[in-house]
Amino acid sequence: MAANASFRSFIDALRPDAEARGVSAATFDAAFRGVSSPDPGILAKTTAQGEFGRPVWDYLVGAVSTGRIAKGRSQAARLSGTLSAIEARTGVPRWIVLAFWGVESDFGASGGTVPTIRALATLAQARFRGALFRNELLDALTILQRGDIAPEAMKGSWAGAMGQTQFLPSTFLKHAMDFDGDGHRDIWRSEADALASIAGYLQTLGWNRDLSWGYAVTLPGGFDLTKYRADLSDFEKRGVRRIDGEALPASGAASLFLPGGSGGPVFLITDNFEVIRGYNTSDSYALAVGHLADRLAGGPALEAPWPTSAARLDKAGLQALQKGLAARDLYTGDADGRAGPKLREAVRRYQIKEGLVADGYATPALLEHITARP
Repeated sequence: MAANASFRSFIDALRPDAEARGVSAATFDAAFRGVSSPDPGILAKTTAQGEFGRPVWDYLVGAVSTGRIAKGRSQAARLSGTLSAIEARTGVPRWIVLAFWGVESDFGASGGTVPTIRALATLAQARFRGALFRNELLDALTILQRGDIAPEAMKGSWAGAMGQTQFLPSTFLKHAMDFDGDGHRDIWRSEADALASIAGYLQTLGWNRDLSWGYAVTLPGGFDLTKYRADLSDFEKRGVRRIDGEALPASGAASLFLPGGSGGPVFLITDNFEVIRGYNTSDSYALAVGHLADRLAGGPALEAPWPTSAARLDKAGLQALQKGLAARDLYTGDADGRAGPKLREAVRRYQIKEGLVADGYATPALLEHITARP
């Protein structure tokens, strides 16, 4: 078939670049043995990604389930010594490390079954996201050359994220750790290596050991949402209280995050929330990791209701909102249809300017408000 011939030509053309990186002919041939055609199911998955497409409350249901909390606490007890050693070396709390492990691979049970080389070759040949996956494919070949894993055991997700940590090959090369001392950085089969690699990566991203990722809080009546960024001590003075009853830390920068609007759960997020987003840029993902960590540590469930029945903006609606805010010099960047820090900030600035409730939450009503004011 012509498609298969084109795929083989793409692989053959990759060989010189692989050799330039030190990948031997034997390693190259072993990596692509049996890989003669693209995976027909992979490209269909490029148009959907759960943490961006689903509302945050739906994402949390699966990510922070009762079963996952129980399983995580059991793993914390079983791996207490390993987690203590990782915590001492990196400064990243065990509960955060466990939460990443739980969200990414269900504590190692679901590291992925898709052969990484074929997945990356499929995406690379299709030029999905430009040259990104071609470079990841070359990095994967470098991993094989270094002997950390055999080709048949290099497996992960459809998009090339591998093993218990769901690292892309480039992340593996920079941040994977051999914590069990066997001479291999094995995020597929070694729990110690996987957990240490997560923690080491977060440390490199700038994790502040003196702060949490954030705090689930309640606001007093009449709270001024326009003053949404301040020191934690200032929020404490203004009557903001943690839902677990503990006091807020005496210092540390934080900002309000209302992912379901002013009537839903409220969080104070710190710079560590952005560190989590360095692993995965989705707000829903970062909140899931943070809240799961809190629950694993014994913290309470969220009490405030989510706006499950309220109308939501879809991707097209978010893009229209981004464009409307950009036209008012309130938003910069691509109109990508994703809700994140830049869109929250732009929405708040617009809400403050217009005298609206400054919760930073993008809604159909807000889009209508902007559309009605050309």
